[in-house]
Amino acid sequence: MGTPEFAVPSLHALLDAGHEVLAVVTQPDKPVGRKQVLTPPPLKVAALERGLPVLQPERVRDEGFLAEIRRLAPELVAYAAYGKILPKSFLDIPPHGCLNVHASLLPKYRGAAPIQWALINGETVTGISIMRADEGLDTGPVLLQREEPIHPDDTAGTLSERLARLGAEALVEAVRLIELGRAVYTPQDDAQATYAPMLKPEHTVLNWNEPAEALRNRVRGLNPKPGAVASIGGREVKVWRAAVVEGDPNAEPGVLIALSREGPVVQTGRGALLLLEVQPAGGRRQSGAEFARGWRVAVGQKV
Repeated sequence: MGTPEFAVPSLHALLDAGHEVLAVVTQPDKPVGRKQVLTPPPLKVAALERGLPVLQPERVRDEGFLAEIRRLAPELVAYAAYGKILPKSFLDIPPHGCLNVHASLLPKYRGAAPIQWALINGETVTGISIMRADEGLDTGPVLLQREEPIHPDDTAGTLSERLARLGAEALVEAVRLIELGRAVYTPQDDAQATYAPMLKPEHTVLNWNEPAEALRNRVRGLNPKPGAVASIGGREVKVWRAAVVEGDPNAEPGVLIALSREGPVVQTGRGALLLLEVQPAGGRRQSGAEFARGWRVAVGQKV
C-alpha cells in the first residue's frame, strides 16, 4: 500500500526479494496541474508495469474493500506513505499485521510530513522506522530502524529519494525477520514523540524576522513542493534555493541590503539570505541574478 514515488522502491524490493504481492492498494487517481488532467499515483503506475492488480478505494473502511482484502487473505500488509490512517477493521485482517515504512526515527516526527519537517527544523540526522501499525498516528511498536545523515545541501526531494531506497531495504529485512520468527517489536516512548503535520499554506511563508539559517532550512524543506513563499516588491515569489550570507547589523529584517552577482540579498533577524533561485507567481523558475535584473526594489528598501 502506498501512493507517491516514495512507496515505489518498497514495492520493487518486495517483488525482487521473491515475495508474492497479492495486490497493490493506492489512492484514487486525481486531477493534476492547470488542466486538471486525471493522473494515477506513482505506485499504481509501478504496479501495473509489473502486472499487479490495483485497488483504489475511496475509503479504507468501505465494507466492499475490506471484503476484497479478506478474500485475498494476505499474511502481511506493507505500506509506505499511503496517506490515510488504517482502521482496526483493516489492521486485524493479516495475521502478521501491517508494517509501515515511516521516514523518521520514531517517535520523532510522527505524521504526514516527516522529511519536510526534519529539514525545516535543521536536523542533521533522520532515518527509517519499520513499525507495526496500530490505530494511532504512527504510534505502533518499532521492529527496526536505520539512520540516514542529512546533508547540508539536501532538499526534501533529494532526502526523500535516499530514504525511499533505505526504507525498501529495511522493509525486506523486516519481512525476513518475521519469516524467521525473530521479529522483536519495541514500544515507542510517547514522552519523546514529536509531530510532523501536513504542510499548510501558513507553513510555507518566509518570515524575514527569523534567522537566515532557519529561512534557508525552510526553503530546503519545501523543495520540490509546495515551495517557500515570500512577498517581494508586492509580488508573491517562490524561493527554491537560498544561501546564508553575512548581514548588515544596521539593517532591519526584510530590507534588501545588496544585489550580488548571484542574486538579491535580504536582511533577516540574524544574518542575511541570498536568493539563488526564485519563481514569480505565474512565471518560470529563474536564477536569483536574472530575477534581480528585473527587480524594482532598490537597495535599502523593504522587499
